[in-house]
This record gives sequence, C-alpha cells and structure tokens, in this order.
Amino acid sequence: MKPEWSGRLWLGHDYGLILGQLGRTAPHGHYAHQLMFCTGRPFTVGLDGRVITAHRLLIPSRQPHAILQADDEVLVLYAEPVAFAIEPLQSLLELTEPSLETLDTHLRQLPRQPLDDPRLARALHSLDQHLTGKVSAQALADAAHLSLSQLERLFTQQLGLPVRRLVLWRRLRVALHLALAGSSLTEAAHGAGFADSAHFSRTMKQLFGVTAGASLRQLQVRLLT
Repeated sequence: MKPEWSGRLWLGHDYGLILGQLGRTAPHGHYAHQLMFCTGRPFTVGLDGRVITAHRLLIPSRQPHAILQADDEVLVLYAEPVAFAIEPLQSLLELTEPSLETLDTHLRQLPRQPLDDPRLARALHSLDQHLTGKVSAQALADAAHLSLSQLERLFTQQLGLPVRRLVLWRRLRVALHLALAGSSLTEAAHGAGFADSAHFSRTMKQLFGVTAGASLRQLQVRLLT
C-alpha cells in the first residue's frame, strides 16, 4: 500500500467522512471515534496489539491502531467525542447500505452531547477564540473561573485529554479546514496557530499516522454546512 490517500472527503464541524482508497498508516491514536465500512474485500487493521480483518469496525477515541491493508474503497467516519457518545455511533455499524449520503444524514440527526458543566463550555469557547495564536492554559483556567489544576482535572475527566493535547487536536482541525479549502500547508499551519507547516505535518503524523501532504493532496473535498 502507498502512503497516499485518495477519494472524497466531506468535512463537517464535528465529523468527517472519507470514501476512497486508504494508504497504509503508522500506529497512531487520535481523539476522534472512527468507524470503517467496506463492501468489497475486507480491510486489515492493527488495533491495540491485535490484527483484525473486517468489513465493519468501530475504533474508539484514543485507541492505538494502524491501517495495514485496504485493497478496495473504504468508507471512514471520524466523529468528535465532545459531540457524539459512542453508543449511537456504534448503531451506525448496522446500516444496510452505508454511503457518504446516508452517514451524513444519520449524523445530522444524531443528538449532540450537551456540555453540562458551564466551566468546560467557557474554557472550550476561550480555546477556540485563541487557536490562531498562543493558547495559555492559565488563560483558559481564568476564563472557566478555575485553578490550573482544576482545569487539567476537568479536561482529563470529562474530555479524556489534557489541555495541551486538546489544543493540538483543535489546531489540527482548523488547519485541515484551511488546507482543504485551498490554503497552502504553510498558510493553513499559521492560520491554525502552528509554528510552521512542519509542525502541522508532524502533528498530523502523530494523530493520524500519515503526513499532511500524503493525506490531503489527492482528496476531493466538500465542506459541509
């Protein structure tokens, strides 16, 4: 398998859909829940030390995995854990004829998880407002009216990630939107607050197992509204 990915990418605010030929990836673990569907020959994934060959698979948030083999088109869903509980996503594995259109329709209808803690909502709002520049954990704590240690504990307990890791994830999401909308990798990196395109690409490799260039160059993009 080549490292490049090709096909169609539909990118929404809190989910993304890919239909196409997937490239081989290095082992990685990203924040999104991931669902994979294939109607042709099954794909093979290394999942937390096991090798699994399947036509349908759910990979929970932060679960270490790698795509080892995918000979035919694969439909992949990435869903934000902040927005989607894993149980409703798991029910999508039962779809009779999964497609970009049917998954998009179901995802629009699925309820989003509310942020019950207003402190967390304030911290995330402040984070998103400052992604293009330096993000200070202390500033997020101040916006949430928390101490720094309380903020870290809140992020880890309710979002499953420490502050720094969530900042990287949100930066990556912004950079992907910019790159897929036509910006160069350098412009997308700076627009999302990365130091340079190399930092953007390293983060992409760390979280998705592929470089930004290999994963974005051959994808036909539709930004969902």
